[in-house]
Amino acid sequence: MTDSACDLPEEIIAAHDIEIVPLTIRFGEETFLDRIELSTPSFWHRVRSAESLPETSAPSAGQFLETFERLASHNADGIVVISLSSRLSATHQAARVASEQVRSIPVKVIDSQNATTALGFQVLEAARAAASGADLDQVADAARDAVPKTKAFAVLDTLEFLRRGGRIGAAVAFFGTALQIKPMIELAEGIVVPAGRVRTRSKALAAVAARIVDIGPRLEEVAIIHADAKEEAQRLAARLETSCRISIAEIGPVIGAHTGPGTIGAAYRVR
Repeated sequence: MTDSACDLPEEIIAAHDIEIVPLTIRFGEETFLDRIELSTPSFWHRVRSAESLPETSAPSAGQFLETFERLASHNADGIVVISLSSRLSATHQAARVASEQVRSIPVKVIDSQNATTALGFQVLEAARAAASGADLDQVADAARDAVPKTKAFAVLDTLEFLRRGGRIGAAVAFFGTALQIKPMIELAEGIVVPAGRVRTRSKALAAVAARIVDIGPRLEEVAIIHADAKEEAQRLAARLETSCRISIAEIGPVIGAHTGPGTIGAAYRVR
């Protein structure tokens, strides 16, 4: 089980029998359950036309508890929850609270210390372990083992979402936009940290490609992640020469609400 910040496509979720607990997306007075009441394409359409930027909120412990009990009633014998980083969201804490309340089924809650498809890669490692016949502890161990091996980074196309989120000042955002500065961010120890900056969109794409190449032979699988920039993501994937698996994944509403459209980067897993 995971939450909707994993950015795994529906066909992968269905194929691996992964349960998703949705976060909530808010545009002004309107609220939507991610992936249930608001699809990713609809989210990006709203972002580009809305007067206010979207906000997100974590699932409640009650939502997790209800899901645990439903799975128990359908003969599940144990649950492993792999959550969005506890340093980015209250989702992890809500899952932990619910796990302490449920009596009908054993539950283990893992902090991914990550987000988007890097979280998704951890979930898939656990799902593969479960499919191979691993017991509850072994599935949880597979998820924990994947935590230090999964990473994500991206280049933002706009500074406006950081400005409105209070991360940078209006003057910095103005001059950054005027100079076409594209900040690179990454997830490190569960939080978003600066990882450099480039000027112009073309240099941003080159920087993403270079960073992937620099990982070298340790690279096991990589997803080019994008926020409503599929064609650029496809071109970026095509230019990479690597023997590992390459996929393309769209950044969904939970993470996209904080990065903005046009963001492009990579999530990857190393050996």
